[in-house]
Amino acid sequence: MNLSVKIAKHTFKNPVTVASGTFGHAEQYYDLEEVKRLGALVPKTVTFYPQEGNPPVRIVETPSGMINAIGIENPGIDGFIQGKLPALRKIGVPLIISILGHDVAQFIGIVEKLNRQEGIAAIELNLSCPNLKHKTLVAQDPQATEALVKKVKSLSKFPLIAKLSPNVTDIGDIAAAAEAGGADALSLINTFTAMAVDIKTRRSKIGNFTGGLSGPAIRPLAVAMVHQAYKRVRVPLIGMGGIATAADALEFIIAGATMVAVGTMNFINPRAPIDVLEGLQAYMNEYQLTDLNQIRGSLKK
Repeated sequence: MNLSVKIAKHTFKNPVTVASGTFGHAEQYYDLEEVKRLGALVPKTVTFYPQEGNPPVRIVETPSGMINAIGIENPGIDGFIQGKLPALRKIGVPLIISILGHDVAQFIGIVEKLNRQEGIAAIELNLSCPNLKHKTLVAQDPQATEALVKKVKSLSKFPLIAKLSPNVTDIGDIAAAAEAGGADALSLINTFTAMAVDIKTRRSKIGNFTGGLSGPAIRPLAVAMVHQAYKRVRVPLIGMGGIATAADALEFIIAGATMVAVGTMNFINPRAPIDVLEGLQAYMNEYQLTDLNQIRGSLKK
């Protein structure tokens, strides 16, 4: 049974990973033997400078999902390299480091610092950053996406994964732009912009006013967007958005995803990624599959 997948020149032993921000830097989980079974780990997104994050309330539950406005609280790239990366490397699971800069110079600075490190499988480029020229996110502008990916790709010694936002008119256009910029893979989707209103105070329940919707509520939208991207690009896709079970993951794989990432479900069931992995193995046994590539992108009309 072959569960291995390949992104650029790196081979992952299986297609199951976690979405950035959902495992945080919780070292108490990383030492567990079950965690070492995962195909990859994606720690919380790292910025150039330390960030304290947004004011509370940061998380609000919604039907079949949640809205979060954490604000990428993290120790900054220097703090991450000194205080977090050594322990992460000892796990023995490939690391995909998610990064975000507030301008091109910060992205370059982060990548240059990571280039001096070892034990990294790939860099995930979080494109939900300001596009100052058009007052949008970079991930909402094909030209800005291609330009930023191209710039970072020219400097990175590691494979580059572009993480896309669903808050766009056509995810295929953004996917094609990221591929044109040289992305080795695409990660999609990030959260949907959302709001919850307190009807007593008539104020937003989120301290940052709006936040990102994730969880099972967004899965059908995420699956559709992964398939749209699959039809437009040739690079591997890492599908995410409401995955709770192996059946959910299989929807993404059949729609075209090479890897899958479990996110919000980690807060409810920390064992969810392992449940997904074991479920994929059971599915392959049931349908007598020897390789996941036999069903990848096999969606029929």
